[in-house]
Amino acid sequence: MDLPQIEQKILKFWDKKKIFAKSLAKTKKGPRFIFFEGPPTANGQPGIHHVEARAFKDIILRFKTMQGFFVERKAGWDTHGLPVEIQVEKELGLKSKKDIEKYGIEKFNKKCKESVWRYKSEWEKMTTR
Repeated sequence: MDLPQIEQKILKFWDKKKIFAKSLAKTKKGPRFIFFEGPPTANGQPGIHHVEARAFKDIILRFKTMQGFFVERKAGWDTHGLPVEIQVEKELGLKSKKDIEKYGIEKFNKKCKESVWRYKSEWEKMTTR
């Protein structure tokens, strides 16, 4: 039994049949259940602790949906300026704020923005599960 293959078949079926969209449409007129998910740090890959937390949250949201609540899911991103800057400083071999100034603040900011979106697809892939 190839569980990853079975999972992919199920995900493709859900996507093709728009199962998630249908679950939202079915409860659209129901009472709203609002859930604010703490956004992940966008400059790193999802870790096992993210998967675990997401699974617990998903259980609650699916349960509320099954009770007839309209549960809109909106992901947020926390780009945490300082961790992003520290990561980019390490990648570029910069040791001080003066090094950043020599490198160029505009160029450094551009690298920080690129860093934030580096793992976006990994987070999206985890979200569709």
